Amino acid sequence: PQENETKHPPFQYVMCAATSPAVKLYDETLTYLNQGQSYEIRMLDNRKAGDIPEINGKLVKSIIRVVFHDRRLQYTEHQQLEGWKWNRPGDRLLDLDIPMSVGVIDIKTNPSQLNAVEFLWDPTKCTSAFIQVHCISTEFTPRKHGGEKGVPFRIQVDTFKQTENGEYTDHLHSASCQIKVFKPKGADRKQKTDREKMEKRTAHEKEKYQPSYDTTVLTECSPWPDTPTTFVNNSPTPAPTFTSIILMVLVFFFNPNYHVQFCFLQQLHPSATIQETQQWLLKHRFSTYTRLFSNFSGADLLKLTREDLVQICGPADGIRLYNALKSRSVRPRLTIYVCQEPLRSIQLERQDAGNGDSSNGAIYVYHAIYLEEMAASEVTRKLALAFNIPLHQINQVYRQGPTGIHILVSDQMVQNFQDESCFLFTTIKGTVSFLTV
Repeated sequence: PQENETKHPPFQYVMCAATSPAVKLYDETLTYLNQGQSYEIRMLDNRKAGDIPEINGKLVKSIIRVVFHDRRLQYTEHQQLEGWKWNRPGDRLLDLDIPMSVGVIDIKTNPSQLNAVEFLWDPTKCTSAFIQVHCISTEFTPRKHGGEKGVPFRIQVDTFKQTENGEYTDHLHSASCQIKVFKPKGADRKQKTDREKMEKRTAHEKEKYQPSYDTTVLTECSPWPDTPTTFVNNSPTPAPTFTSIILMVLVFFFNPNYHVQFCFLQQLHPSATIQETQQWLLKHRFSTYTRLFSNFSGADLLKLTREDLVQICGPADGIRLYNALKSRSVRPRLTIYVCQEPLRSIQLERQDAGNGDSSNGAIYVYHAIYLEEMAASEVTRKLALAFNIPLHQINQVYRQGPTGIHILVSDQMVQNFQDESCFLFTTIKGTVSFLTV
């Protein structure tokens, strides 16, 4: 807005319900509604002459939503609505009272969006949409203490104009107000209680509170993000790459004494990026909440308290996620170091375990293999992953014994490996592939 000029919104939405008198002077208004009762929202054309001339003689589309006021609940909106749907099959959070509404055209309710209704209307004509909110505030609190302890909602109206391709996607205006929903007649009792409390206050104390108005004017806000209420991934699952396989295997066995390059391993690190945090959630079986925490880094997730996680994820998953975040890395039962012999060598050379140098002075780079299960199958799998060998192409794994004999690696042999032993290995290809360590 220019200097000495206030911003003039193109539309105004007024809900015919009184605001609470127990709201501080500079706080947002709060309106109490009864569950299932029809409340009128007047859709008013507030344009000055010459404003948005492209919609003259045309219809606009408005979407009315009931959404969460609390940011924590906004993060878990999908889970919260799915839980409500499970407890109230066949019901909707928000409905439009069509017989009482005036001037609304082409009304649509999406079965996957139980908290939204949309319609077309002509700004030049008298338009009123009567809404019914069927969810009550205490249905989304961990413990039901009564209406006054229930969570607040928001009624939000987003209006769009038609684009050249005929779709109503060009945003014009958004406004919302804060509400609480009570069981039938509960809003009237709450309004009366607030009024009686204010009457007992002194004149000086009353000056700190807003007066109660007969109607609620929705105030301008940002448009509600256009995100789907159900997340369905129809894309084919890509084949895992070598890098992703190695990272997922190391999750259980990464030594905490080493520098953690990939922070989504066993314990989430505060320096973990958003992508690494998503991988950590997937590995620890929290895939349901990857979309919810899509913008969380490791530090953001670690800042959440146990109570925060219980409120966001529910008691079971919230406590499980909290325990996973605070857990320590599990020490592997056995650690061995393995290096692949250069291709130019045919015979295995004796290895000095102290410095990693062979008798001819060559320097080898070893892979640390961490075993939680003392089994030959795990050794085979870890070797295949560490050296990018297709597991199905390994027929047997042998250990070279005295006089060069090949001894089949069994579970008993693995159980008798000395911790932090060093090995060279080579692959022998033939009609039947096998691996020699």
